[in-house]
Amino acid sequence: MRKITGIVCLLLLVMAAGLVLAGCGKKTSASIGIAMPTRSSQRWISDGESVKAGVEALGYTGDLQFGDDVIENQVAQIENMITKGVKALVIASIDGESLTAVLEKAHDAGIPVIAYDRLIRNSPYVDYYVSFDNYKVGGQMGDIMVKGLDLNSATAANPKYIELFGGSPDDNNAYFFYNGAMDVLKSYLDAKTLIVGSGQEGMNVVGTLRWDGATAQARMDNLLSAYYTSRTIDGVLSPYDGISLGIISSLKGVGYGSAGKPMPIVGGQDAELPSVKAILAGEQYATVFKDTRSLAAATVEILKAIIEGKPVQVNNTKDYENGSQKDGKPYIVPSLLLQSTAIYQDNVKSVLVDDSKYYTASDLGL
Repeated sequence: MRKITGIVCLLLLVMAAGLVLAGCGKKTSASIGIAMPTRSSQRWISDGESVKAGVEALGYTGDLQFGDDVIENQVAQIENMITKGVKALVIASIDGESLTAVLEKAHDAGIPVIAYDRLIRNSPYVDYYVSFDNYKVGGQMGDIMVKGLDLNSATAANPKYIELFGGSPDDNNAYFFYNGAMDVLKSYLDAKTLIVGSGQEGMNVVGTLRWDGATAQARMDNLLSAYYTSRTIDGVLSPYDGISLGIISSLKGVGYGSAGKPMPIVGGQDAELPSVKAILAGEQYATVFKDTRSLAAATVEILKAIIEGKPVQVNNTKDYENGSQKDGKPYIVPSLLLQSTAIYQDNVKSVLVDDSKYYTASDLGL
């Protein structure tokens, strides 16, 4: 069972302390810039608001901006934050390779940068990276397929057919998710007990730009019409709940989920409310839950350490090379990685309602 992490509790204490400072009239006018990628996903709205609340609990103003999935918007927003003299920047990038020039400006202005959940590439001026253990998240996505398809009982004479969807190719996390999942599925693919019906593999083929559900739905439509008119699809590897819902819409459009044609095993990520409801309804099989409140709390703790000039606690200094050079060597961004939990129909209530209180029973219609 998932417990509320100690770091969440710590955030609550920090917030309480911030309220006391504010009441004493000690709140500074200094600002922390928070750049989030989009408002089209409730996840990013919640993340942005959580980081802002934590920042304000420390006694700073949170300048929260959403790029609405337009790279130029986000770059302009960050430039404006730099001009206004923010104390630090927290950035969940739209395109992890598009911020090289603007981060150099931040560095020249003495502004530290935290990459939030999405690694920023091609810049040595990313001071820290806060995320989940994304390779393990991908492994959990693969485990969902193994469990849901009962792959350990499958045979080459009676294989399971699957299609693969990846995240956005401009998001470094998408490769960790895909590679983690494929490493789990590799032995079944090699044994031909699991077959990609279309033969489409690799992020250059299966990636979904901007994690867009409509794009995923259109691709699923094409796959079904091209490869599944005379056979059944058994499962779909999906890296994100918004993509999963697009896939499910496509599957339902050709009769899956109706009598005599069961819904294929569809995974996901983020435990977004519509997908959790779909899991309870038996349409989506599972998702991977990443408690983003913990992510926000961890980010606030890093900000607090930076501002106070104290050592920053990280737990990974070997895996997140971002394609730039620093001191003549490939730059590996110091990272703090959190853990995730797979959610199935039988543990929705215990993990998401009882333990973490991420949702209420009423949110889920329970």
